[in-house]
Amino acid sequence: QVQLVESGGGLVQAGESLRLSCTASVSFFSITYMGWYRQAPGKQRELVALTTSGSSTTYADSLKGRFTIARDNAANTMYLQMNGLKPEDTAVYYCSAKIQLLTFWGQGTQVTVAS
Repeated sequence: QVQLVESGGGLVQAGESLRLSCTASVSFFSITYMGWYRQAPGKQRELVALTTSGSSTTYADSLKGRFTIARDNAANTMYLQMNGLKPEDTAVYYCSAKIQLLTFWGQGTQVTVAS
């Protein structure tokens, strides 16, 4: 069983930044890809960004330029740097990891952006 622990959420003002972290209980080298997703109240969970074992990255088109995904393989930790936050970025942010055919999720961390 893979455990993913997110941290770094909180309440910020519009225009400010936050950095989320996700630490895995297994080596990143065993993970096919990792990603960040978010779910706002009353909406479906959506992709924010992905990073593969080869360190390629993919972003939701609407978030390119403001959000950056990164990984520290030695620390088994993935990050999401979020700049220029907007009220519409308010959501629970989830870390996800895919190993072979299985997908694991973290418990989520709340990000609230006040206008």
